Order: sequence, then C-alpha cells, then structure tokens
Amino acid sequence: MRGISLKKIRVIAIVGPTASGKTAYSIKLAKEINGEIISADSRIVYKGFNIGAAKPTNDEMQGVPHYMIDVVEPTFDYSAGLYQKQASEIIQDITNRGKMPIVVGGTGLYTDILLKGFDLPQICPDKDLRSKLDKLSTVELYSALKENDAEGADSIDSNDKKKIIRALEIIYSTGKTLKQARGKSQSKYEIEWIGKNFERDVLYQRINRRVDKMLEMGLIEETKGLLSKYGRAYNIINTIGYKEITAYLDGVLTLDESIELLKKNTRNYAKRQLTWFRKNSEIKWDIYPEKLKK
Repeated sequence: MRGISLKKIRVIAIVGPTASGKTAYSIKLAKEINGEIISADSRIVYKGFNIGAAKPTNDEMQGVPHYMIDVVEPTFDYSAGLYQKQASEIIQDITNRGKMPIVVGGTGLYTDILLKGFDLPQICPDKDLRSKLDKLSTVELYSALKENDAEGADSIDSNDKKKIIRALEIIYSTGKTLKQARGKSQSKYEIEWIGKNFERDVLYQRINRRVDKMLEMGLIEETKGLLSKYGRAYNIINTIGYKEITAYLDGVLTLDESIELLKKNTRNYAKRQLTWFRKNSEIKWDIYPEKLKK
C-alpha cells in the first residue's frame, strides 16, 4: 500500500544581500498576487531596531501585511528555532486564508531552517562550557570555530561572540559540524526561490547611500534611545548599525570613523550573505551571478 502523499504548501522566497531591493520588490509582488510577507531578518524581530536595521515603515509596506517584525524586546535571546516555529505557523495561516506566503529576508539561516526541512539540534545550554568559552577573546573563539567547522564559520559574523559560542557549543556537544548537527528532513514546502542583487560596485554604492540616509533619519538618536531604555543589551551593542554608533557615543571612535566602519561592516555582511545564498542552486537571480529567467 502506497503512503499518502501530502500536498506541499507553495511559498515564494525572496533572498539576497542587504540593500539589494528585496523589500520594495516583495511588496510590489505581494500586491500583484494577493500575497502576505513573512520577514526572514534576524535584526528586525527586535522592537526598536528601526532605522539601524532598515525596518520597513508603515508607508513602505503599502498596506501589505507583514509578519515576524517587532516580535521581542532587544533583551530577549531570540533563536532560529523559535523563528522556525512562529514563522511556519504564520505560513500555514496565510495559506489557509487563500493567500500566498512570501518569505523575504537576508538571514540565510532563517530561510533555510524555515523552508528546507532542517531539524534543529536539541542541545541544552552548557553553562560551564559557555562560561569557559566566554573568557576567550572573539578572535580566539572564531579561530577555534574555523578549525572545527570552516564552512559553518563562514556563515557567522567573526565579531558575533554570542553566535560563535553557541556554534562551538553545538559542535563540542554533538561532535558534528553545524550542517551535520542540523540534519535535514523532507521540506513540506514547494518553494520558488528568487534572488535579488546588484553588481558589486553598485551594491556597495547602495550600501554606502543607505548608511548616509540612516544618519539623516536619526540613527544616532535611535541608538541613544535604545541604550537609555535597555542599557547595554548584547543585541544592541553587537548588532551592525548600533555597535558602530555605540562606539562613537562611548568616545572610542570619531563620528566619521564610526560611519566608515558601519559601511565597511555592512559590505562585509553583504559578502557573507551572498556566500550563503550562492550555495542554493535553486535560486533564480535577477542579476549577478545569474540572470533571472523570465
């Protein structure tokens, strides 16, 4: 007797580096096909991360429903596993109402965990190990991660101490690389992957202009407000956009130095995003590295 074949849920996923035009494109598409948008961005799940995380405004949303935005306070330790649970429930709800779920974002771990059928390792926090690792410098930790899992290290910001420690905790606990530890089952989704990008020089120009616009919109004041409300919460002082401005407010950098560092860190982040997404051969790109087929 043959097993019952369950019909897969159709989902459109729009991915790519920061400043590649994903938001505008997804909103236009959603209006054309009766879609609703699920953000896949690890920064805009946090309340108050508006200007620095390029969170779409109500005007930019143009009436299109958006989900997975302003989910938790910056002091909350949000995880990919929690994202998977919440976002999958939203996809089901959108589908049940006869609309098209559109997953949009640049956090490759979120899109893959949500859509590709990855099984997250159920590893309980090891407080003793975390305490031991926390005493090491970020450079030492990242070097250890590189040594144990070079591919996994490429997907993590070399300055993000918290994520590096969590990655090492998984590797040491399971004896497996991050990819192996996550495992994979059959996805319940039928996915159309669309990649947004620009040639490198154009993308970097867009990133630089975006940073300049953030400053004009009040990034310094937003950072002051977050620090005043939440204190030096890890997710504030270690998030691109806020950590550089915090360094300026602390007197560690001049304003010009912090702006240049923010632009550099954002460009490096875009490189890491592209490295991640280029491994997905199902993505149809609108430009480099491959022209989107009409």
